[in-house]
Amino acid sequence: AGKTTTIKMLVGLLRPDSGTVRVCGCDVVRDTRQAARLLGYVPDEPFLYEKLSGREFLEFVAQMRGLDGSAVSARIDREAGGFDLEEFLDGLIETYSHGMRQRLVFASATVHDPAVLVIDEPMVGLDPRSVRMVKDMLRRRAAGGATVFLSTHTLAVAEEIADRIGILDHGRLCFLGTVAELRQELSAEHTSLESLFLQLTGGDNGGPPAVPLPRSQASG
Repeated sequence: AGKTTTIKMLVGLLRPDSGTVRVCGCDVVRDTRQAARLLGYVPDEPFLYEKLSGREFLEFVAQMRGLDGSAVSARIDREAGGFDLEEFLDGLIETYSHGMRQRLVFASATVHDPAVLVIDEPMVGLDPRSVRMVKDMLRRRAAGGATVFLSTHTLAVAEEIADRIGILDHGRLCFLGTVAELRQELSAEHTSLESLFLQLTGGDNGGPPAVPLPRSQASG
């Protein structure tokens, strides 16, 4: 559908062929350094420096994101506590389990308190306790005024925590709005988001949409 490509353009890892990507008014291509301070990013396939300790990695990321020395240590302790990493923080990343690595990636994305947090497939490989931890963190960030932009194939997660959803199908944004608005558009009041998605995109046979696309929602 193009979601990961779109996300990589949003965070400045890919240059768009045309148009401009702005985050909080900042052009991510022309003002990369300022954009890096505004953005936190959790990719679908994170890369970690395995010969660093968790603390060293977070120090590196915090400094790259523009934090000064006096703030770095306190922020790292805060994130380590929030993601249950305190006792492992001084061990090498190569000794971490998959779940610990994922939590470290989230800590690195939030250590500088970004205005916009961009997450691609956030729950992959996480145990139920870590999933709850991440969901709670996302809600806290949103409640604190941050924008959380989340991409996922796990529609139950989107339905549970998202204020608004966008549905991409073959590179086209075919819906943008709340789940309640989508149910109203499709006259399917008590239907799950998964069923709504299949109805909107033509089911699982790859055919045309079962209903006309709502213009007011797809125009965004």
